[in-house]
Amino acid sequence: MTTTTTAARTTAQTAPDPARDPAFTERYRAIASRDRRFDGQFITAVRSTGIYCRPSCPARTPRPENVTFFLTSAAAHEAGYRACKRCLPEAVPGTPSWDLGHDLSARAMRLVADGVVDREGVDGLAARLGYSARHVHRVLVAELGAGPVALARALRAQTARALLTGTDLRLADVAFAAGFGSVRQFNDTITEVFDTTPSELRRRARPDRAGRTGPGAPPGTTSPLPDVPETGGATTAVLDLTLPLREPYDAPGVFAFLAARAVDGVEVADLAGPVLSYARTLALPHGPGAFRATYGPPPGRPRGAPRFHVELELTSVADLPAAIARVRRLFDLDADPAAVDAALAAEPALSASVRAAPGIRVPGAVDAAEILVRALVGQQISVAAARTHLSRLAAALGTPFASRFGPTLLFPTPARIAEDGAAHVRGPARRTAAVLGAARALADGTLALSPADDPAAQRAALEALPGVGPWTSGYVALRVLHDPDVLLDGDLALRAGAAALGLPDDRRALAAHAARWAPWRSYAAMHLWRAAAPTTTAPAKETP
Repeated sequence: MTTTTTAARTTAQTAPDPARDPAFTERYRAIASRDRRFDGQFITAVRSTGIYCRPSCPARTPRPENVTFFLTSAAAHEAGYRACKRCLPEAVPGTPSWDLGHDLSARAMRLVADGVVDREGVDGLAARLGYSARHVHRVLVAELGAGPVALARALRAQTARALLTGTDLRLADVAFAAGFGSVRQFNDTITEVFDTTPSELRRRARPDRAGRTGPGAPPGTTSPLPDVPETGGATTAVLDLTLPLREPYDAPGVFAFLAARAVDGVEVADLAGPVLSYARTLALPHGPGAFRATYGPPPGRPRGAPRFHVELELTSVADLPAAIARVRRLFDLDADPAAVDAALAAEPALSASVRAAPGIRVPGAVDAAEILVRALVGQQISVAAARTHLSRLAAALGTPFASRFGPTLLFPTPARIAEDGAAHVRGPARRTAAVLGAARALADGTLALSPADDPAAQRAALEALPGVGPWTSGYVALRVLHDPDVLLDGDLALRAGAAALGLPDDRRALAAHAARWAPWRSYAAMHLWRAAAPTTTAPAKETP
């Protein structure tokens, strides 16, 4: 249930007047009912205590006149509030508005989550967005209540909290893994944000495991990393985290989608048993890495509530925020299933599918260039055939990286495909030329793709390339930008699924009918693909 829209964003909401401020009333009702569906969508700050909480905090509901609502924890920090030690407001899924929106602030938030401010500074963030640093700062402060530096600082604090409460890493390792430049900066920030020391934060969250690391630690804990110098630096890390999400979560659909497209050597999936598993390699800013994601009951508790668990293997601990952000995008962990399901269930033809697969998700991407290559190779052929072609390409041009999770290769870079792909890209001449042309454009910088692109500009840039049409640019928008409102009405499998559900299968008629599903047509498409191919949840072919 999304409570904010791009047009209605405000830095904070006070003045609890139902007649004048229905958004305040809606949010106040959410905190009064302790509704978990709103966790991550806004922050509740209480002036009488100086503390901010998640909406579902079990503490007594504050009086309306003492409440201020913020859209980000960074804005609450900037206003002088501290995080609640009881509900841990940093341990919530991401905000759907930043995950799905395409205005400047949403695009900036996705880059901040990927660690761009820490790696490239505010000037680097602004350059990627195509604006001046001053303009980006002004827009973020106006809309979110905090500038890019404050937002990045809040992200570091959130990452550090997750590591302190979810792993047994030594405190110095937590500091650098979360992106802090020094242990002192880490200590000061944690103390300021959470009003406690890092060691006390860990002890309060995990009193039974505080200080227990290494060989004698309980199963599932993380062994300490090698010593890290005070100034930071690269090392090898294996981390073990549980990531929050909003239930319901259609894990079978997401894992099946990824398994159907798993490129040999790059990805490994296992859909057998009560725990679903998917692993793959990653090309990260500071070096290669890999992860294994699982969804199911915790070890030793077969009837326990399922959780989304991720193990990370990183060349540098500095890549942890970027790796987590990419995993969250790939598995669509920040979606708002209540809003999506409520809207699509109103369509009689989709209602049964929504009941059968509540919390459906749209799988995203860990690498924008890779998705473009996959889309081009998959033109006019089945998912299985595309997987075969891509596996051969990866075997010939992929970079070796033997992960303990099973994958052995990094997906080929655009530069490698542009240089040596002519001998390994198979298929009709037009498709081969399109793949090689796109790889050259990506390699020489003529084309740049990222999750923070403006949708119209990205589509125009893609369709200017030979052999790239609306289906391909739409598919890239669906996976890379996570555009929630893409319907690939020219896709044969999607139209077959529409026919199976009693919807029009004519392209124009389907597009006209689907207008009522906005702004969730991407999620509706997943239901249509499921109806066409229940075991793969997959688009099968592109029409010319």
